[in-house]
Amino acid sequence: MSYRFMPAPDPALPILQEVFGYPAFRGPQAEIVAHVIGGGDALVLMPTGGGKSLCYQVPAIARQRAGQGVTIVVSPLIALMHDQVGALDEAGVSAAFLNSTQDFEAALAIERDLRAGKITLLYVAPERLTTARFLGLLDHLAEDGKLSLFAIDEAHCVSQWGHDFRENYLALSLLHERYPRVPRIALTATADDLTREDIIARLGLDAARVFISSFDRPNIRYQIVEKADARRQLLAFIRDEHEGDAGIVYCQSRKKVEDTAEWLTQQGVSALPYHAGLAADLRQHTQDRFLREDGIVMVATIAFGMGIDKPDVRFVAHLDLPKNIEGYYQETGRAGRDGLPSNAWMAYGLQDVVNQRRMIDESPAHEEFKRNQRAKLDSLLALAEAYDCRRVRLLAYFGEIYGQPDAGEALPTQGEPPRGAATAGSVGACCRNCDNCLTPPATWDATEAARKALSCIFRFHQHGGQRFGAGHLIDVLRGKQTDKVAQYGHTELSTWGIGADLSEQQWRGVLRQLIALGHLRAEGEYGTLELTESARSVLKGEVQMLLRQPSEAKRSRDARGGGRSKAAPIALDALATLRYNALKAWRASVAKEHNVPAYVVFHDAVLAEMASTEPKTLSDLRGISGVGEKKLEAYGMQILRALDEAGV
Repeated sequence: MSYRFMPAPDPALPILQEVFGYPAFRGPQAEIVAHVIGGGDALVLMPTGGGKSLCYQVPAIARQRAGQGVTIVVSPLIALMHDQVGALDEAGVSAAFLNSTQDFEAALAIERDLRAGKITLLYVAPERLTTARFLGLLDHLAEDGKLSLFAIDEAHCVSQWGHDFRENYLALSLLHERYPRVPRIALTATADDLTREDIIARLGLDAARVFISSFDRPNIRYQIVEKADARRQLLAFIRDEHEGDAGIVYCQSRKKVEDTAEWLTQQGVSALPYHAGLAADLRQHTQDRFLREDGIVMVATIAFGMGIDKPDVRFVAHLDLPKNIEGYYQETGRAGRDGLPSNAWMAYGLQDVVNQRRMIDESPAHEEFKRNQRAKLDSLLALAEAYDCRRVRLLAYFGEIYGQPDAGEALPTQGEPPRGAATAGSVGACCRNCDNCLTPPATWDATEAARKALSCIFRFHQHGGQRFGAGHLIDVLRGKQTDKVAQYGHTELSTWGIGADLSEQQWRGVLRQLIALGHLRAEGEYGTLELTESARSVLKGEVQMLLRQPSEAKRSRDARGGGRSKAAPIALDALATLRYNALKAWRASVAKEHNVPAYVVFHDAVLAEMASTEPKTLSDLRGISGVGEKKLEAYGMQILRALDEAGV
């Protein structure tokens, strides 16, 4: 007798559909999940909002159902732990966290549940995981064959080349050494080639499969404007395009955070400050308000947002230049996690360039690290100064050609393109969702202006050996009489007044680009300007400088510019809008009762689909993406009742 062996059924898709309510995996999720369920190691690069969590949550459930035990999720972020556990609990998955917010008794109860096999996913911080007590607990689980999987979230934190290096992540190398038979999946939203190599080396993932998703976030519109009263520009942006929306505004210093939040509040915007200098209970209260209330604008340092899983952040704004493209991409990626239209807006000026250069030069880091950081900053400056498609340049930085079917895979090139430059095949591409594509900027040949500026700096040195900052240089070039000009006798220079035909804003653009390209160096506390070796080629006219034409900044609601209308994340007709509002009111009451943010119950996009399709039965609800079996059982009749009571 012969037997026909049938392949084992795939456990992943039923879990995705029944637990999470999604009909199918997206992009490489299915391949990643199958690989990890099978016990393989993986490094996953996937953009924020791309579904990274499902890449370990689905395998965790599948492996636990197969009797392989608990998944340990390593995360540095208390807020994200709370959100993830709350969402899993709503979906009917047994999950817990261990962190500093719990007392000893609460932690002890979770440890007992863990030993008893009652927990599918346990979230811990890296510093707790490496304690003797917790390692002893893991040893016990491993001996019993109940340690299923390690998921290392925010894996870029292990790399000194990454934008958020955390020393306690280095100790995670012990996972492979101590538990070599337990598979690991490391996940991050941002990592260039160097950071990726560092993650693999430091975590011992040499045999892991590397999965790289497309870095494109097509729902995010990128816009970078020249600074001209940045707070007023920000206010115009919020009023014109995001009145009443949730958003994040990033500033470099704590004082600027507090001043900006106070000023926005005075202008009628619901704004709150957040930075590491605030008392812990105040920070927690502020964060809770942002997560649970509608329309809050959080003004913050980069200490905020990394652990926020809020899907309906409609905009991220930068009032100061980030350090590099990885940081910019990570921070802007906190907008539009629900896939609905969102904006990434940044105001950028000459002083930003000077400040970032100075911080690198004056840091105590070794020279190789500084050189790497300067290169990363150069790539960000190239993005900011670009007059072609922002998205093409952003994706090129991560080695991806915009619009290619296999975008996201490593692309062989004849020599490495400059980071931030358009890659072969993408030149002239247009994403139709960035400022340069929607309103192509005018350009001008600034070669002669650049020569005048560099020549004037050279004359300063000849005249008295002093160095001066951008403000004084522009005054001399434009022939502006000031006390400082008179004090140093700079009206006698041959370069006095030779740039009177250009505005101050145009000159700042020229100097910004000269610094960005490395022809000028800004030094010291006051950002005094000095020629570099490459300035010689500019002075000789061997380098052409084509710059963006400065544009007028928005100063009021009426100065909208570009004819762009306010983003409408959810397009519903009048009757569907009434149903949507009724569902939001119902969701708010459930969220309050369960003490979780509203989006943990259902995302806005799920409510919008309910409002649009107007389901009449539980079977109709089951067909809506995001409605799993547990939520259908818990809320199905309540949703149908809320829709019925809406009366439309």
